[in-house]
Amino acid sequence: MAKENLHIIKIGGNVIDDRESCDKFLNSFAGLTGLKVLIHGGGKVATAIGERLGIQSNYVEGRRITDDETIDLVTMVYGGLVNKKIVGRLQSLGCNAIGVTGADAALIPAEKRKVAAIDYGWVGDIKVERINVDGWLRLLSAGWMPVVAPLTFDSEGHILNTNADTIASALAIALSDKFATSLIFCFEKDGVLADVEDPQSVIRQINPEQYAALKASGKLFSGILPKLENALKAVERGVSEVVIGNSEKLADIIAGISGTRISK
Repeated sequence: MAKENLHIIKIGGNVIDDRESCDKFLNSFAGLTGLKVLIHGGGKVATAIGERLGIQSNYVEGRRITDDETIDLVTMVYGGLVNKKIVGRLQSLGCNAIGVTGADAALIPAEKRKVAAIDYGWVGDIKVERINVDGWLRLLSAGWMPVVAPLTFDSEGHILNTNADTIASALAIALSDKFATSLIFCFEKDGVLADVEDPQSVIRQINPEQYAALKASGKLFSGILPKLENALKAVERGVSEVVIGNSEKLADIIAGISGTRISK
């Protein structure tokens, strides 16, 4: 028997920060039929609210250092403000969304990142085999459309700031035994660009060998590297399809006429 299709879609923080782009995406997403899960990034809202509260944002190599004050901040903003605004908009579009974090119903257990050269603080790393597949099946079979904030939890009950791309990839892998999972990373560009200065230079398909060559050439902008690494990991571990593309062209991505497709 053929597996039921499931779309797992991750929307980036830059899209969330742009109200017009976000609304276009959510309209398209709400109209997408079948089972679907939305994972969202944090955007710049946490930084802006943090500044108002006197909480300084610290980054190393583009990654947020999540100290005690910052984990409280991102829990409020990602799991509350950003998540519930998305849920509210989707409900207004007739999409029966439910906002969750990885802590809700123990959906996504994680481990606090071990301190190596850098102490990232309350940051979570996920092991795919620990994802609560039964919990996800219950949510989806109930007819709810999960909207996932980039927060997980550890065995001691600590909330952990967790990369949204990683959550999307891990969830797609975990559910690939039950569904024909399609993983889509939506952001503000039309796909992976051969030339970051040329928005028309979309690479239509990338396999591991091409990725290695592109990375070695230094042509890929740094922000796309984690997406590609998560995408390649997903296709290697059973995800049916992975695409990176423009949030405003979701219908075209689904139809196979837009975005960069990742293959084995």
